[in-house]
Amino acid sequence: MIYAFDTYYDDYANTVCIAFENWTSENESNIFTEKTDITSSYESGAFYKRELPCILSLLKTIELKEGDLIIVDGYVTLDNDGKIGLGGYLYEALDQKYPIIGIAKNEFAAPDSQRRNVLRGESKTPLFLTAMGADVDEILTKVEQMHGAYRIPTLLKKLDQLSRM
Repeated sequence: MIYAFDTYYDDYANTVCIAFENWTSENESNIFTEKTDITSSYESGAFYKRELPCILSLLKTIELKEGDLIIVDGYVTLDNDGKIGLGGYLYEALDQKYPIIGIAKNEFAAPDSQRRNVLRGESKTPLFLTAMGADVDEILTKVEQMHGAYRIPTLLKKLDQLSRM
């Protein structure tokens, strides 16, 4: 199973997870949601401090199995010096048991040899892909094949919309 997470902040944190069977799925198998208090204020360069507790809390309601993987809206690795993003911290928090895939909409400035640009549909603007526990080049092909004709795959677009409700 693939589990994709996103959190939207208002005066609370709304975390949503869409579960789907495979990379080409058009529809989700399940949706998990949780509204929680915001435990950390926004800190530039430390986004994970705000979002990681939300994802970990929602993950307590999901029974992960061997072979499952997780997608986060953001980065797993940030640069060539070993700095990690939200997905990297999640990978560590889960004892490196599950591959974590980061799919970001905005580019991070520092060079990262593990980051891949993914062009989808007719878009000239890439998505930015990073991963731990999985081969980023294999995942790139999978993200290209995800359902949807546009830059943002269908289920990731739905995830973003659900998190804002």
